[in-house]
Amino acid sequence: MDYRHLGRSGLVISEIIYGNWLTHGSQVENDAATACVHAALDAGITTFDTADVYANTAAETVLGEALAGQRRESLEILTKVYWPTGPKGHNDTGLGRKHIMEAIDGSLQRLQTDYVDLYQAHRFDVTTPLEETMSAFADVVHSGKAHYIGVSEWTADQIRAGAALARELKIPFVSSQPQYSMLWRVIEEEVVPASAELGLGQIVWSPIAQGVLTGKYKPGQPLPEGSRATDDKGGSNMIARWMRDDVLERVQGLTPVADELGLSMAQLAVAWVLQNDNVSGAIIGASRPEQVTENVKAAGVRIPAEAMARIDEVLGDVVERDPARTKQDMPRKRAVA
Repeated sequence: MDYRHLGRSGLVISEIIYGNWLTHGSQVENDAATACVHAALDAGITTFDTADVYANTAAETVLGEALAGQRRESLEILTKVYWPTGPKGHNDTGLGRKHIMEAIDGSLQRLQTDYVDLYQAHRFDVTTPLEETMSAFADVVHSGKAHYIGVSEWTADQIRAGAALARELKIPFVSSQPQYSMLWRVIEEEVVPASAELGLGQIVWSPIAQGVLTGKYKPGQPLPEGSRATDDKGGSNMIARWMRDDVLERVQGLTPVADELGLSMAQLAVAWVLQNDNVSGAIIGASRPEQVTENVKAAGVRIPAEAMARIDEVLGDVVERDPARTKQDMPRKRAVA
């Protein structure tokens, strides 16, 4: 395993991060989830990403139990707040002060820890003044319940505004957690330059594009049994944008590139995002321990420039690059029950 600073902060994280979205507390049994976490630890992963909304708080509980007994100082635990949780009432969501202050206490209890290393705004809350949100985050940090703060799926302008307030409040705003993969590059034009200027690092999710970049989905062929594309608990909805024959055909064209580099398709995809200097870590998920063992082999891989160029040529115009997609996909209002 290789390790990187999170942006320009003093926090060092494993460049492969274990995340438990769409798996723990929902898609896989707790024993299997624990086995995956232990496989991650065995592989040198020290950084674990979750969120209170995953499986409506159950994912945090599963992760906390799986990490019980580990030396806390040797781990970096990341979680997030924004989406509705619990009974999903009108104050069980968003980035208002009341919800943030209550949500952090719930997360700490479920994770069985006194603090998280990084507390992240899971989306931008258009219904709450940013000053209120950042002030609440400042109190979370100053109370010792989180060491650093970050955001997920914020636009470049929102990141700049948040960073300005963080400086005034004297809190370490250090990261952005966007979707990023060979197929989804919407952060490259605006978010990455803004983050680099401000000292933020990217913690990217879905580097394998929900499994599409493994190459297991073949154009015109039946979906693999038990795959994310067949999952009726949310997985199939997330992967739907890539399940087009033109995309799947282009992805198959990456196989020779992976073969020549001695990598699996999944390893190639994870290694690809790590070539971006502003990426501090890539989140992988798993339903089986062997998936963790294989995907961590992307750590430390350097892809030659000619191979990077071939990847661009193979994928061509199926790559999404429009920076406006971040704002377009943003919630227009708070989600409540």
